[in-house]
Amino acid sequence: MKKQRMIIGITGATGIIYAVRLLEELKRLDIETHLVVSQSAQMTLGYETDMTIHDLKGLADVNYSVKDIGAAISSGSYQTMGMIIAPCSIKTMSQIAYSITDNLITRAADVVLKERKRLVLMLRETPLSLTHIRNMETVTENGGIIFPPVPAFYTRPKTIDDIVDQTVGRVLDLFGFDTGEFKRWGEE
Repeated sequence: MKKQRMIIGITGATGIIYAVRLLEELKRLDIETHLVVSQSAQMTLGYETDMTIHDLKGLADVNYSVKDIGAAISSGSYQTMGMIIAPCSIKTMSQIAYSITDNLITRAADVVLKERKRLVLMLRETPLSLTHIRNMETVTENGGIIFPPVPAFYTRPKTIDDIVDQTVGRVLDLFGFDTGEFKRWGEE
């Protein structure tokens, strides 16, 4: 693999700003991004931002249709570092928990897990039902990481961007990337 590759999936849960910031940071870190956006995420994009789908896709190096289950990222032989789904809906997390791979986001996630690569789900839902918790357990047992975007207030954030930067920085820490964009506990 010549360049490091990361798959980014975006589902229809609230919090699309996390995906936008992830794509911006990965570009800054010179990581090749492979983007899949669900139809629900396209609706959420309109609710939560002034961006167009063209603007969002412009942040990625490669874009795929959610319906293209034969795309390169649907194969274990296509090398990637792993995948981040931001935000991740309960529906998508539940499909991943049980290997229901009827779209490219869930298929790519299933491939990442079977290849023992890192899968991070920025799960957006509250409160949680027992079924949600059991599905989170199943994803975790299969090697995935459930990462709800919960803000850290010890950093004394002053803006929403501060909160988003800290959360995105912590997610990228899981892949060994230090964005340098947020305060860490015990460090000046």
